[in-house]
Amino acid sequence: MNNLLQGVNLYLIGMMGAGKSTVGKLLAQELGYGFIDTDEIIIKATGKPINQIFAEAGEAEFRKIESDILSQVCAYTKLTIATGGGIVLKQENWSYLHHGLIVWLDVPVRILWQRLQEDQTRPLLQDPDPEAKLRSLLAQRQSLYSQADLHLPITESETPEQIATRIVSAIPTVLKTQDTQLEN
Repeated sequence: MNNLLQGVNLYLIGMMGAGKSTVGKLLAQELGYGFIDTDEIIIKATGKPINQIFAEAGEAEFRKIESDILSQVCAYTKLTIATGGGIVLKQENWSYLHHGLIVWLDVPVRILWQRLQEDQTRPLLQDPDPEAKLRSLLAQRQSLYSQADLHLPITESETPEQIATRIVSAIPTVLKTQDTQLEN
């Protein structure tokens, strides 16, 4: 397993509530990789919760911090990295993400909403109709998420362990395509 990605980082992208951190930790164990959550690093680096950064400095400032963190993280190898849901919005972030293998955890809005209903820490869900907000965020980001190397539609019945196993078994199919692109 350890040599599957040959040290290349694995980036998990997708909406908030998609399970990037949960699945990322399991993937890291399975791959013999370290695990990083960019949101957790932002909280440690700024000493503030994300919703406070949004409230005090705004989303643009948060996205700038997020890009700075990503640029630093991509210098390392053998990491599974859970990213913030909006990391795909900035074009410069893609130059960092493309250093690794990008996996989109594609979870239907209905399931995201079930998972996030009790979560008061999500600044983008402080909305009169949070479910509609989730729908519009996904609509906004879908074409960006679809640029991932691996698109993983997720069903309600799948456990994080099953999702991690699916990703690991799909990695060779994606790497073959990347190798072919390198040869051409």
